[in-house]
Amino acid sequence: MKPLTRSKIKTPVWVVEKGKKRLRQDHLTTEEPLEIRLVSPKRTVAVTMRTPGADFELAAGFLYSEGVINCQQDIQRISYCVDKSIDGEQRYNIVNVELRSGLIADLQPLERHFYTNSACGVCGKASIEALRLRDYPIISSQLMVTPELIYTLPDQLRAAQSLFSTTGGLHAAAIFNSQGQLLKLQEDVGRHNALDKLIGAALLSDELPFNHHILMVSGRSSFEILQKSVAAGVPIVCSVSAPSSLAVSLAQEFGITLIGFLRGERFNIYSGMERIAVDS
Repeated sequence: MKPLTRSKIKTPVWVVEKGKKRLRQDHLTTEEPLEIRLVSPKRTVAVTMRTPGADFELAAGFLYSEGVINCQQDIQRISYCVDKSIDGEQRYNIVNVELRSGLIADLQPLERHFYTNSACGVCGKASIEALRLRDYPIISSQLMVTPELIYTLPDQLRAAQSLFSTTGGLHAAAIFNSQGQLLKLQEDVGRHNALDKLIGAALLSDELPFNHHILMVSGRSSFEILQKSVAAGVPIVCSVSAPSSLAVSLAQEFGITLIGFLRGERFNIYSGMERIAVDS
């Protein structure tokens, strides 16, 4: 069953230019809530504001990056809730996740009872110490790339953003191989959602971990982006804007090469300089 919700909508907009106005149609990125529920034990684990599309991948990636599941086989079935809303319309805004029989899911990471949105990411962030307790390994990938390869990533990401080209209001997360070839890309109104969709798609197709890959995200690198990168085993994380202080600390703690302000032929390296083959 496919959702009827669109990832973009049209709206009339007044354009004022050089003191004159004109009316035209514009495209807006759709933003709607998605509730992720576990079937057994029956529980809502998250409500996130997202752009409709790749909802199953978003749910899978969220549960994986939060440590609730450990592999593709932990998921028995993902489906939309078929119950209609109060006004009688099916909005496809609830996803049910049935875990494999006998699996006792670790719900401790979800005890924060957080609410996520496109502006602040996950409220009540897990600390670096909490990630240590999940026994994530230090990322020891020997991947090494040249600055010239890194320079190519933003243009590839932008060229592949089909929804951004019409709405201008979406973030993206893309994974590249060691040769700088774009393998997968997901878009969403929230950076963390786009990355969950990306990780979820790889999880469901049994392509994790990303231990010889490069992640590129639009916007800034936050704690949530690095947390999910640790879970997916990503050795190099790049963004077009600045990282947060906690993101840098997390990258240093788990051996991630963190690159920010990647624009044109320039970028900053905040952690993991050894993976970038650059002359001194």
